[in-house]
Amino acid sequence: MHDHEVPAWWAGLGLDGLVDIHVHFLPDQVMNAVWAYFDQAATHYGTAWPISYRTSAEERVKTLQKLGVRAFPALVYPHKPGMAAWLNTWARDFAATTPGCVPSGTFYPEPGAAAYVREALDLGTRIFKVHVQVGDYDPRDPELNDVWGQLADAAVPVVVHCGSGPIPGRHTGPGPIGEVLNRHPNLTAVIAHLGMPEYAEHLALTTYPNVHLDTTMALTPFTEALMPFPRTLVPRLADLQDRIVLGTDFPNIPYPYATQLQALTDLKLGDAWLRAVCHTNGARLLGTTTG
Repeated sequence: MHDHEVPAWWAGLGLDGLVDIHVHFLPDQVMNAVWAYFDQAATHYGTAWPISYRTSAEERVKTLQKLGVRAFPALVYPHKPGMAAWLNTWARDFAATTPGCVPSGTFYPEPGAAAYVREALDLGTRIFKVHVQVGDYDPRDPELNDVWGQLADAAVPVVVHCGSGPIPGRHTGPGPIGEVLNRHPNLTAVIAHLGMPEYAEHLALTTYPNVHLDTTMALTPFTEALMPFPRTLVPRLADLQDRIVLGTDFPNIPYPYATQLQALTDLKLGDAWLRAVCHTNGARLLGTTTG
C-alpha cells in the first residue's frame, strides 16, 4: 500500500477517515532536536532511522489531511524538568488553530506537576503523553502520584512509552507502570508501541479495565527486523479488539504512513477489527467525532 491509496483503503472499510492517537507535533526547536537525534540513530539504535515526513508543520498537517486522518493529538513530552508546563501551553495553542488536532499535554516528576496537570485538564486537555525512556524517570515517583490520580478520576487517557524499545531505560518495562496501575486501577493508560519488546507482558496489563495499547511502529517490517511481534500473540490482538488503537509516530517514522496500515491489514483479523482499531477506539478515547 502507498500513501495515495490510504483514503481508498479506509473508505473500503466503510469509514469516514482515520483516528491516529500517536502523532507528534512539537515546537520547532524541540522537533529539530528530536530529528537531530534520529540523524544519529545508527549510533543510538544500530540502524538508520530516516524521517519520512521531515517538512514544515503546515505541510505535515496537510499530509495528515490528505491521508484522511480526521483526529489526532500533537503529543508533546519533556526530557528534563521545567519543560512540561510550557509544552502544555504550546500544545493547547497548536490544537486551537489546527483542524482535527485534539489538545494534548504532558508532565514530569517535579514540584508543581499536579498543579499544571490540573490546569491543563481544566482548560480542556484530552490526552497526555509520557515517555519513561526519554524522560529517564520512574513513573512511580511520589511527585506523580497525584497526577496519576487526577487522570484516573478524569478518565483522560495517557499514552505511556514504557516498553524497553528501541533501547531500554532505567525505568522501562512492565514492572514500574504495572505498579502505577496497581495504585490507580482505573487509569486510562495507552501503552505505546504495543509495549515493544515486552509485548506479552504489556498485553497482560489489560486485566486493568481501561488499559489500551497503540500500534505505533509495531508489526512493520522496520520493527519486525529489530523486535518481532510473536505470531502466537496475534489471537490476543483479536480478543482485544476494543483495546487496540491506531498509532503511527507520524512524522518520525522511517517509512511511509501506509506501511503501518498495511501491517495491520496483513494480520487478517477482519474488517470489523480494522474499523475498531483505526477509528472507533481512538475516537472514543479522544472524546471526538469525525466526519
